[in-house]
Amino acid sequence: MYNKKSLKAEEFINHDEILRTLEFAEKNKNNLDLINQILDKARPVKKGNETNCAGLTHEEASILLACEDKEITQKIFKLAEDIKSAFYGDRIVIFAPLYLSNYCVNGCVYCPYHYQNKQIPRKKLTQEELIQEVIALQDMGHKRLAIEAGEDPVNNPIEYILECINTIYSIKHKNGAIRRVNVNIAATTVENYKKLHDVGIGTYILFQETYHKDSYEKLHPTGPKHNYAYHTEAMDRAMEGGIDDVGLGVLFGLERYKYEFAGLLMHAEHLEAVHGVGPHTISVPRIKNADDIDASQFDNGIDDDTFAKLVALIRIAVPYTGLIVSTRETQEVRERLLKLGVSQVSGASRTSVGGYCEEERPVDTEQFDVSDQRSLDEVIRWLLELGQIPSFCTACYREGRTGDRFMSLCKTGLIQNCCQPNALITLKEFLEDYASDDTKKIGEEFIQKELSKIKNENLKETISKNLKEIENGNRDFRF
Repeated sequence: MYNKKSLKAEEFINHDEILRTLEFAEKNKNNLDLINQILDKARPVKKGNETNCAGLTHEEASILLACEDKEITQKIFKLAEDIKSAFYGDRIVIFAPLYLSNYCVNGCVYCPYHYQNKQIPRKKLTQEELIQEVIALQDMGHKRLAIEAGEDPVNNPIEYILECINTIYSIKHKNGAIRRVNVNIAATTVENYKKLHDVGIGTYILFQETYHKDSYEKLHPTGPKHNYAYHTEAMDRAMEGGIDDVGLGVLFGLERYKYEFAGLLMHAEHLEAVHGVGPHTISVPRIKNADDIDASQFDNGIDDDTFAKLVALIRIAVPYTGLIVSTRETQEVRERLLKLGVSQVSGASRTSVGGYCEEERPVDTEQFDVSDQRSLDEVIRWLLELGQIPSFCTACYREGRTGDRFMSLCKTGLIQNCCQPNALITLKEFLEDYASDDTKKIGEEFIQKELSKIKNENLKETISKNLKEIENGNRDFRF
C-alpha cells in the first residue's frame, strides 16, 4: 500500500502507485484543460516581498512529462526558467568531486569500481596524498567539495572517511580553504550518520540509481548495496542522525525514465511528509562509458531533449531544491540546462583517485568519462559570459541555515537576500586569487554591473566595503 509517511521503502516508493501514476498520465497526456490547470498551479506567486510556489505532486508532474504537445513543452521550459529565476536568480554554485578510494565490495554492473573488475588499479589516498589533492583544488579556487569513496568496510571504514573530512577542513594553503565538504558514500547506520554530522559535513548525497526494485536488485547482484530497502531508507537514517541536508539522484539510463521520475518525486514527497523538509539537492546524472562499462549496453538511455524536459519538470515540481548537473555532460548540454533549473555545476572535475595532482588527466581509474574537461577558470569565464554569477558561497551551511531553516527562506524566495551578496563576494575572492587576466577583467565588470542593480543602498554599501577589503587581502566575508 502506498503511504508517503511510511518508513518502509516499498510503501513510500510504491511500485503499484508508480504504475497507476504512469497509466493515469498516459490517459491524460492530451487533456489540455487539466494540463493548463497544473501549469497554473505551479506558477510563482509574489506576495509583498515573498515569492511562493506550490510545486507539483508526482502524479501532476508525470502528466506534464507524458504530454508530447510542443507548445506545452515550451510552456514547461518557460515556467521552469521563471521558477529558477524567482528562487535562485542567476546564481550558479560551483563544486568539485574528490575521490578518496576506489576499493569497493559491491558488484554494481554500471560502475567500473565493481569488485570483479581486475583491470582497474585500486587506490586509496593516504592523508599526505589527500593534503596534496586538496591543495591542488584550493589552488584552482575551489571552496566546496563532494567526497566520494567506494563501499569497502576494510579499506574505507567510517573512521577513514571522518579522518579525511577533518584533514580537508584543516588545510589552509595561501588564501585557499575548503569551507564545505559534502559526502557521497554508501548507505550506513544512524550511528555513523551522527559521526558524519559531528565532523561538520554539508550535504549527505546518495544516488538511488533506480527506484525499480527488481531492476535495482539485478543491477546490484552482489554486495551490501544489493539490499534495496536499506539503501532506499538511508535518507531517513541520515536525518535521524542529525543530517538535515540530504541529496537525491537517479542514474538515468538504467530504467525507464518516466518510472524513475515518478519515484524520485515520491522520495522528495516522503522526506517532506516525514521530516518537514525535502531534499536539499537533486542530481541528474546520465550513464556514461567507463573502464569496463559500455553505456550503450543499457537500453533506457534518454536523448538531450527528453533530458532537458526532465530537468525542467524537476525544477517545477520541487522549486526549492538545488539541481545539480556534473561534468558528465557536455558544455552545450550544461548551458541548456542552466536556464531550465540547474543551480549547481561541477568544474574541472577529475573522477579518479589522486587525479588532481597528475599533470595529465588519468583515465585508468576514472569512475566515468568526463565530457566537460575545461579548467575552472574557463568554466567561470563561461558562466560570466552567459550572465550567470559563479558562486563559491558556503555561508548558509556555516551560519546554520540548513534543513528547514534554509527551506523556509528558500520557499519564500527570501534566501536571495543572502545569496546574491555572498555570490559576488566569493566571486571576488576567486578573481583576486586564482583568475586569469581575461577572466578577472570580465569578472570585475560583471560585479560592478550586478552592484548597480541592487536597490538597497545600505546593502550595496556593505557589499562594496567587503569587496574593497578583499582587494586589501582580507577573506571570508558573508551575509
